[in-house]
Amino acid sequence: MQALCRDCLTLSTPSRRCAHCGSRRMLAHAELSDLAIAHMDCDAFYASVEKRDNPELADKPLIIGGGRRGVVSTACYIARIRGVRSAMPMFQALKLCPEAVVLKPRMTAYAEASRSIRAMMQDLTPAIEPLSLDEAFLDLTGTARLHGAPPAVMLARLTNRMRDELGLTGSIGLSYNKFLAKVASDLDKPRGFSVIGRGDAAAFLRDRPVSLIWGIGPSAQSALERAGIRTFADLLRWERTELVARFGATGDRLWHLARGEDTRPVSADAPVKSISNETTFDADTDDTDILDGHLWRMAEKVSDRAKAKDLAGQVVTLKLKRADHSTLTRRVALRDATHMADTIYRTARGLFDRVADLGPFRLLGCGISDLVSADQADKSGDLLDPEAAQRGRAERATDAIRNRFGSDAIRKGRALR
Repeated sequence: MQALCRDCLTLSTPSRRCAHCGSRRMLAHAELSDLAIAHMDCDAFYASVEKRDNPELADKPLIIGGGRRGVVSTACYIARIRGVRSAMPMFQALKLCPEAVVLKPRMTAYAEASRSIRAMMQDLTPAIEPLSLDEAFLDLTGTARLHGAPPAVMLARLTNRMRDELGLTGSIGLSYNKFLAKVASDLDKPRGFSVIGRGDAAAFLRDRPVSLIWGIGPSAQSALERAGIRTFADLLRWERTELVARFGATGDRLWHLARGEDTRPVSADAPVKSISNETTFDADTDDTDILDGHLWRMAEKVSDRAKAKDLAGQVVTLKLKRADHSTLTRRVALRDATHMADTIYRTARGLFDRVADLGPFRLLGCGISDLVSADQADKSGDLLDPEAAQRGRAERATDAIRNRFGSDAIRKGRALR
């Protein structure tokens, strides 16, 4: 069995302290040098970027999200100790942690940090599958000869570089497939490094809840519980044919995962399918001016994210949720793909005008999909709107000002509604 010092990156025999530097951050596993599939998840990413950029927030509970009926995007670990969790309604989060500082997301800053982390990953392997701005799978198979060290050492070096060069931390899960690597990365956050090998996967999974499986939400969990399936041990009692008959393709996937089997490859540069933004209001509203202001701000955020990823969308989607929780979704295909906030807003506003009388609304969202490279965006102009080109030039000038002086340096009047 080998042990890795996560501070000085020395491989040695297992011990409580590193014989080279004295660190207690030792990682020991029988398969440490043999495993190559990893999942890296940044620790409270949005909140960590904010605390890095504003040291006055360092010791304060911090929540990134929106108004009292919005939801938490992420929370720092101080707030998480109080019970605050991602996707929690904001009113509930503030009840648990009333002294928390609440900030709106700064997607441009997060995208910039994400690009820096991605560049560090590319120094290790080209086989990177991003899941979001703050997490990705990596396949380091065959890289030991290139780097002169096994994947475990290079992954520890990655998180050390993130800490030293970017002021951000991440947690690593290392295993022999994607399912177990992602499970492992959640075991010891923050600044964790956990390993699940072939020899210990069955014992590790046996008594764990099936909710551990990525993609098993409340609805799927309820269906499994009705079948008497709560743990992986329960899954192991079912025949494969029985699971398929009961749950279809999901049943076949569950049968394999229960045995620690996952053959999905790490897909480098898996395409982003859509970019969207939505908000839940403090009170249901059918006030067109209020909704219009929100719609413009969302179009700006979608545009900023698309531009940061060098993408554009061929379809604009509007999403509304009414007071009775019923959801309305409207979409339209554009002649040209776009990443311009003005075009996204005007298209979404046109969709909204068709259903405005169905309010009041508790949620509003918009987004783009059918994504293409940004160099294919906004090519032909709009013959029916001769002022579109002028607005486009104004928006690009605005982008340059915001990039230099911050996202709040210049705003449209409608954004203040």
